[in-house]
Amino acid sequence: CERVPEADEVLPAPLPPYRVLTGLVDRFGRTQTFHREAAGEFSGEITGVTDGAGRHFQQILTTQAQRAEEARQQAISGGTEPSAFPDTLPGYTEYGRDNGIRLSAVWLTHDPEYPENLPAAPLVRYGWTPRGELAAVYDRSNTQVRSFTYDDKYRGRMVAHRHTGRPEIRYRYDSDGRVTEQLNPAGLSYTYQYEKDRITITDSLNRREVLHTQGEAGLKRVVK
Repeated sequence: CERVPEADEVLPAPLPPYRVLTGLVDRFGRTQTFHREAAGEFSGEITGVTDGAGRHFQQILTTQAQRAEEARQQAISGGTEPSAFPDTLPGYTEYGRDNGIRLSAVWLTHDPEYPENLPAAPLVRYGWTPRGELAAVYDRSNTQVRSFTYDDKYRGRMVAHRHTGRPEIRYRYDSDGRVTEQLNPAGLSYTYQYEKDRITITDSLNRREVLHTQGEAGLKRVVK
């Protein structure tokens, strides 16, 4: 039955609109526990993850200033002129607030099954552009496996990406920043036509798929 509080009873404070994510559990019971930095420049950021098998992964974060200094030092050691790499990024973008913190590498630091056989290199490493955009992904052998290219005018707008050993996929956009073409020189290419509540996708074999949408702006969703 429903309990009615007394008139002089102190009620619990309402839950805040935003809460801190501490972990995930999927339908099979597999878990991920997130560990956040308690203090310092990365306070509140996730710097560690423990999975259901007890393995612990350390996430190495960097600031824009740290990446800029690293770029300058690499240029000096290589005897080249340092490229323009600002120490700060714009505080706000059209995507929201940007504190300049990026994930640079992930290390396996504990494995209960193989505690003495931990890798001597990060499992994955990420490279970033001077504008804070993801530029490259490297695997545990330090081999580049992904690369990304961005629009010179619009920060964060990806115009091309490539898997190592595969052709480069390129994108074209309309004046509203929506993708209108996805160009694959060695496979299927696609065009996208936007209407109020639907998107028509046509591939290079002239096959069409229609996605129906609902909502406005950032709340628009595909419903069928």
